[in-house]
Amino acid sequence: MQNILLVLEVLLGIGVIVTIYMQPSKSDALSGLIQGSTNDTFFSKNKSRTKEAVLVRLTVMFMALFAINTIVLNLIK
Repeated sequence: MQNILLVLEVLLGIGVIVTIYMQPSKSDALSGLIQGSTNDTFFSKNKSRTKEAVLVRLTVMFMALFAINTIVLNLIK
């Protein structure tokens, strides 16, 4: 049982790392803050359907599962 959870821990850790690295950089948002640009684009209006929103949801899901798995591993030891 412990070996299965350890393998799952590694896979969840890799999933967290991959989803974090796939997210776009937020440095572009700082230039919009200084310039005062408006965000009336398709992506700003449909933010819940973009690739970025999906990656954020996946990251949160992987992190929650990683935390739960870590707690279970510590309770088993």
